Amino acid sequence: QVRVVESGGGLVQAGGSLRLSCVASGSSLSLDAMGWYRQPPGKQRELVATTSSGGSTNYADSVKGRFTISRDNAKNTVYLQMNSLRPADTAVYYCHAVSISSPPYHYWGPGTQVTVSS
Repeated sequence: QVRVVESGGGLVQAGGSLRLSCVASGSSLSLDAMGWYRQPPGKQRELVATTSSGGSTNYADSVKGRFTISRDNAKNTVYLQMNSLRPADTAVYYCHAVSISSPPYHYWGPGTQVTVSS
């Protein structure tokens, strides 16, 4: 049984910062990609940032230069440092993890709410 849990969401004023954390746990769990997605109110879920086990990263254009993704492979943990937050960043943020198995398994956390006030 794999468990993915996010933390660090909350309410912040525009221009502020938040740091999200996500831990994936489970017996003999080995992960490839980990990342963050978000779902703004009334919209579809969208990619925010991902990182591979080798450290390569990918960001949505809307967060480049403001958000930084990082991970600790030994702890199966991924972080999202969010700076210069905007009201448009308001969303439920979901952690996503992909196993290295073949076929790969995709795991999602329950989400954490981020609200940016103007």
